Amino acid sequence: MTDQPLVGVVLVSHSREVAESVARLATRLAAGGATTSVVAAGGTPDGGLGTSAELITACAARADRGAGVVLLADLGSAVLTVRTLLAEEELPTGARLADAPFVEGAVAAVVAASAGADPAAVVAAAEEAYTYRKL
Repeated sequence: MTDQPLVGVVLVSHSREVAESVARLATRLAAGGATTSVVAAGGTPDGGLGTSAELITACAARADRGAGVVLLADLGSAVLTVRTLLAEEELPTGARLADAPFVEGAVAAVVAASAGADPAAVVAAAEEAYTYRKL
């Protein structure tokens, strides 16, 4: 492990509880606990279900430690909101949305980011989670 900045991971869900739970799970499953920044951007600012562009933007800024930010979104408007923020350049420079399953992708992204992977490799690790077979 070097002292260079690590890619941050932002988990965008319609539910604060889901985002926070997946963040805890991914952090704990990363060998010995994640060393990268993992930030949950779930729900609306008042604690309701939904997505908030302002919350996602703030969480991405908090996760950015200088090496980039990778975002994973659970479904529907979470994906659309992140895409819009990327298109409008409201997220940190070089931020990327991973097309990945939320839980498995989050774990893979956090492990890769904690190991020092660059943003492209973190996205690739998250997206590779689609190939995980259960049977």
